[in-house]
Amino acid sequence: MRRYHEFMKMFRLACLCLAPTVLMLAASNPVNDQLRQVHAVYLLPMTSGFDQYLANRLSASAVFEVVTDPQKADAVFSDRIGEALENRMNDLYPTPEMLAKKKAKAEAKKEGKSDDSYSDDKNSPVHLNSFGRGKGMLFLVDRKTRNVVWSTYARPKNFSADELNHTAREVTARLERDLKPPAEKK
Repeated sequence: MRRYHEFMKMFRLACLCLAPTVLMLAASNPVNDQLRQVHAVYLLPMTSGFDQYLANRLSASAVFEVVTDPQKADAVFSDRIGEALENRMNDLYPTPEMLAKKKAKAEAKKEGKSDDSYSDDKNSPVHLNSFGRGKGMLFLVDRKTRNVVWSTYARPKNFSADELNHTAREVTARLERDLKPPAEKK
């Protein structure tokens, strides 16, 4: 019994010593810092129109400004990541190199040249459709870095309007919690 009490004393002391370090690490979480930098979001089409319900909830709660012009967005909501999202991001936010290549291709076409060096088939857009999605994952992707700054799993039980609205409310509540500074979370 005496060893148990000694162990518990040491355990409490260790917890007290480590608590400030844990709080400091939580306060400087780079993912939370990236999330807090997001103010305006653009939503890509999602399964069963979930993007519409999410846009409604985000706007109503003022978590983020929802924009219809992707150029005004800091981040993009999507229900999938991978090659299709990368291609869609390239369409929405082309790099200077992509723009130069596109311009060169247009000039070559204008001059009647059919040079394969301007071929861009590998990077042609993959169109996102709602078939085969709806697994419940949501990703918030930074427009510039293309990093996922926040994600969650929120699968609706069915695709009725009430259930999609309920799931959008849950997602918005999670975002609100995650946006709070660590000291305010309880």
